[in-house]
Amino acid sequence: MYGKTICTIVFFVFLIASYSIYMGAIDPTPYFSQLQSQPLNASSPCTTTTGQPLRVFMYDLPRKFNLAMMDPRISDADPITAKNLPSWHQTSGVKRQHSVEYWLMASLLHDGDQEKEKEAVRVLDPESADAFYVPFFSSLSFNTHGKNMTDPDTELDRLLQVELMEYLENSKYWQRSGGRDHVIPMTHPNAFRFLRQRVNASILILVDFGRYPKEMANLGKDVVSPYVHVVESFTEDVVVDDDPFEARGTLLYFRGNTARKAEGKIRVRLEKLLAGNSDVHYEKSTATPQNIKVSTEGMRSSKFCLHPAGDTPSSCRLFDAIVSHCVPVIISDKIELPFEDEIDYSEFSVFFSAKEALEPGFILNSLRQFPKEKWLRMWERLKNVSHHFEFQYPPKREDAVNMLWRQVKHKIPDVKLAVHRNRRLKVPDWWV
Repeated sequence: MYGKTICTIVFFVFLIASYSIYMGAIDPTPYFSQLQSQPLNASSPCTTTTGQPLRVFMYDLPRKFNLAMMDPRISDADPITAKNLPSWHQTSGVKRQHSVEYWLMASLLHDGDQEKEKEAVRVLDPESADAFYVPFFSSLSFNTHGKNMTDPDTELDRLLQVELMEYLENSKYWQRSGGRDHVIPMTHPNAFRFLRQRVNASILILVDFGRYPKEMANLGKDVVSPYVHVVESFTEDVVVDDDPFEARGTLLYFRGNTARKAEGKIRVRLEKLLAGNSDVHYEKSTATPQNIKVSTEGMRSSKFCLHPAGDTPSSCRLFDAIVSHCVPVIISDKIELPFEDEIDYSEFSVFFSAKEALEPGFILNSLRQFPKEKWLRMWERLKNVSHHFEFQYPPKREDAVNMLWRQVKHKIPDVKLAVHRNRRLKVPDWWV
């Protein structure tokens, strides 16, 4: 009954509306024209550029802050371009592993035409920038100007930091955001050690948080970077006839410094547990060019490569293992890993807690019983992900530099939120 009544009402409403349109009492055109006049891609104040590369303004600092540390002959007279950019020496050892600052700078100088494959592009107008890159080679400065706090040369490192902060704090773009949208690389644990507290609002590029308090550096605002690997990449790791599992005759490989601080003290204890086993190579070593060549061959001929904590939770050894396609065995309870929102390290790495690792026989029994099929899957996965850990010039799609810029891009919305709130808050951080 009710259904018939409703149908009757709808019918009469439709009939009256049709008659009104026919007689001209109602003109539906304005309603449709308003809809048609709205462009499909109309912009709004909330429009984002998610698919666009990050726009980065790079400060033109005097060369003493960066490239002159590589080559003192470089002058401030000529602008640095892709054509006169000095190349990074492949045999620079420890200095190379901390060279992320150089590769980020180089990527912004690259003027190739493959902009669609770039995660960041350089802009010359700071008003159009999403982020500001500070090309101070703080890690190279530490490695170059005295590594000991009592070394007189250390004063040169401190003076560079003082001069840099005067420069930045006088910049209206630093003042505008409090440095929040500035990107500063510090991949050596002692980089920028004198004035770190004055850049704690910035986006820091770090390899771990081992020597930083939480209020200075954290996953919320900062980016975890890989070390630049020092062994050569295993680009021809193709096994046609041989079984790759059997071809790698060493079960577990470690070659490095065993005298470490903090959590790195575990290395000496691991040596007592692991050294002397016929299927384990555990050797003290330092990073000389010849030793790096030996380590390259050792990693390529091993199934698993040991990565215990060093002076800080991470070390270059992990990334040497990845590009050698040697399954990393990670023993570092406080390690943070690069690109972990995109990469699942459990697909190609084995993790042990420090407590498990120090239990006699635990590591070796686990690795000796490790299923061959699972190792082969990890080995294949390593070959598929290793390009994400390559630092190179010119940069390539999805390499380490582009992955880092993408991580920076992910931080920008929170940076803008903090900057915008700070402009209107009368009582900053009232909720704390």
